[in-house]
Amino acid sequence: MKRTSHRWATASGAAVLAITLAACGGGDAGASDGGESGGSSSGVSGSVAVDGSSTVYPMSVAAQELLNEENPEIQVTVGEAGTGGGFEVFCTGDTDISDASRPIEEDEVAVCEENGIEYTELQVATDALTVAVHPDLEVDCLTTDQLIDLVGPQSKATNWNEIDPSFPDQEISFFFPGTDSGTYDYMAADVVGDESETLRDDVESSEDDNVLVQGVGGTEGAVGFFGYTYYEENQDTLKALSIDDGNGCVEPSAETAQAGEYTPLARPLFIYVNNAKYTDNEATKAYVDFYIENLADIAEIGQFIPLSDELYSETQSALESLGS
Repeated sequence: MKRTSHRWATASGAAVLAITLAACGGGDAGASDGGESGGSSSGVSGSVAVDGSSTVYPMSVAAQELLNEENPEIQVTVGEAGTGGGFEVFCTGDTDISDASRPIEEDEVAVCEENGIEYTELQVATDALTVAVHPDLEVDCLTTDQLIDLVGPQSKATNWNEIDPSFPDQEISFFFPGTDSGTYDYMAADVVGDESETLRDDVESSEDDNVLVQGVGGTEGAVGFFGYTYYEENQDTLKALSIDDGNGCVEPSAETAQAGEYTPLARPLFIYVNNAKYTDNEATKAYVDFYIENLADIAEIGQFIPLSDELYSETQSALESLGS
């Protein structure tokens, strides 16, 4: 099971409340303004094909679930082939929407152009991985290099003072997401950047974030990592480390992630919409409009950081351009 699928499952209780919020236009940025878009229009039916990032998957499923509360005649299928796999089928016209945890790359753009696929990029949320330790550990900040030395596949460190002599003489215990997790993949491929796209394997691993939190919070010297919102819900038993990418130590927060200051552990999340499918397929338009109208609630269900007002306005403007 991928971490995002687990997060969607654990958030199912919140989804019940969010159904009411979404229907009422609840939330801040991303809330419905009662405009003329077709997200909840009666009489709309048809199918919508979505595929791509396993990270964005829970948001797209949440949008499907909430929309179907209002309009069960719209059939949305959501896959999680990965960002690259999603673009492969999107750029050949086989899907309407592609979920992405990174911007589209030049070679993918070229394939879309070859096949006459015009698209619009819509940012839907911000994700921030949080490196958390036992609350009594006297470590507050890691440089990016120290983080790689700590979790990378070449790391042999078993004591914090092996990472930095100023760190305490304390044995390290590791609690990592499982290798099927999107969180694991991002840390390995995008943060550590090792060609093997793996992390050290002498760790306790679980697909259940509760197990990781209990392990880190209950073990002296322990370290783990997971999404920021999940850390926020458990910060009474954990301590989040700041990260220094060369510009000073930055604490994980909604503000630093939204501002692009919490690097390399914060990233924007997107959906890419096939322009022709949006204008020609009422079901695709209804789904996308509903998604963006209720974006704050959908992001919270997926346990991501909702967009700032400024970023949400940019997404709204891009959607308006798509419909013009």
